[in-house]
Amino acid sequence: MRLAGKVALISGGARGMGAAEARLFAREGAQVVIGDVLEAEGRSVEAEIKAKGGEAVFAQLDVTSESDWQRAVEIAQSRFGRLNVLVNNAGIGGGTRIEETTLEDWDRMMAVNATGVFLGTKTAIAAMRRAGGGSIINISSQLGLVGTDNSSPQYQASKGAVRLLTKATAIQYAREGIRANSVHPGPIVTPMTERRRADPAQRQLMISRIPLGRYGEPDEVAYGVLYLASDESAYVTGSELVIDGGWTAQ
Repeated sequence: MRLAGKVALISGGARGMGAAEARLFAREGAQVVIGDVLEAEGRSVEAEIKAKGGEAVFAQLDVTSESDWQRAVEIAQSRFGRLNVLVNNAGIGGGTRIEETTLEDWDRMMAVNATGVFLGTKTAIAAMRRAGGGSIINISSQLGLVGTDNSSPQYQASKGAVRLLTKATAIQYAREGIRANSVHPGPIVTPMTERRRADPAQRQLMISRIPLGRYGEPDEVAYGVLYLASDESAYVTGSELVIDGGWTAQ
């Protein structure tokens, strides 16, 4: 098992990519803390993992709340004894142009997508130090690398912030054995993309920009995250893993 003996905290773990990561991590031997504001869905993932013989616990987690992060990390330590892996997966999306974007919309997305990653990272570091090191995996986006005309400015700015926060973390904590890497998925079949996928014109537009010609599946991202969480990537830090069907290769 690739994560045997490791304890992982996954934000946004109740559905979509986060749930796929939680299920895969548990299958690979990790003890998993599922952090989310969606309690019913989160407890359902917890129950599913336990029914298959894995170990998991749900933690109520609003990623914009520092006290929620502190409780989630404490749950990992009190329940499983340590924290080895943090996946900053939680995020929200949007599609307004710059002139149509309100300050409230900007602040909300930056709070969830960027500040949430900062708070998770800040809170996890001390626990990882006690554990002798760890791996922080931040879910950015292909739009954290390149711009596009049909996504909101706050989404792209927040995901770009995640990319560089990851590099700062990697450099500052490398000598303590704490690694940090970002993952950049393209369009994935998740609840976040459901509205756009349901619109035939929007779906076709998105697919036209993906050389592989389809949306990705959550498990296709989860396996990349698994690699970065495992000791197989022990010499990898400050890097970007792009899983976008070729979007950014054009």
